[in-house]
Amino acid sequence: MKMNLPNKLTVLRLIMVPIFMVVMLIPSFVDLSESADIIMSIVGVLLFVLASFTDMLDGKIARKNNLVTDFGKFLDPLADKFMVIGAMICIFYNSSVNGEHNIAVLYLVSLIVVIFRELAVTSIRLVASSSGGVVIAANKLGKIKTVTQIVAVCAAIIEPLVYRTVDVTGFVRDFPPFTFIVTILMIIFTIVSGINYIVGAWKYLDPQK
Repeated sequence: MKMNLPNKLTVLRLIMVPIFMVVMLIPSFVDLSESADIIMSIVGVLLFVLASFTDMLDGKIARKNNLVTDFGKFLDPLADKFMVIGAMICIFYNSSVNGEHNIAVLYLVSLIVVIFRELAVTSIRLVASSSGGVVIAANKLGKIKTVTQIVAVCAAIIEPLVYRTVDVTGFVRDFPPFTFIVTILMIIFTIVSGINYIVGAWKYLDPQK
């Protein structure tokens, strides 16, 4: 099957998700040295940032060159969801295994919120598309939500690495301040953007049909 460049980038992002997850989970299953553990985390962050960059790039290329396809409309949001949810699963699992139970609870809450929001939005998008052929575009709140998710994932990986070389109190280690703040913001924007999406698409949810 011949694909245009935006679709190739989307497929690449989808392929990168399991690779990223393996890289992130290896330290929890294999007894690595501290330096190797740090290297794996850095590689994980780079993979996630690269995947996030392809998310921005494929959309711009598709819109600019009129290369929007049904295949891209289907796979692009799917790849985005796999990317974020896969990353959050790894972060939650690693924090639980490493005994970081306080912040792990926050990661679990954020993961549940993201999954529920995406299931609801995806369902509504399918109904709107099937009932009236309507494709509901992402709005500003949705884009802010995506940015906060990317920042929160990167912070959850990078900030603990910093504290391995810096002498900090136990409280800061239990609740990395920057990660804690951006994760809370991510939860808020995920909920608000989801509600906003549902309200905007409510007219397509006719209970009589």
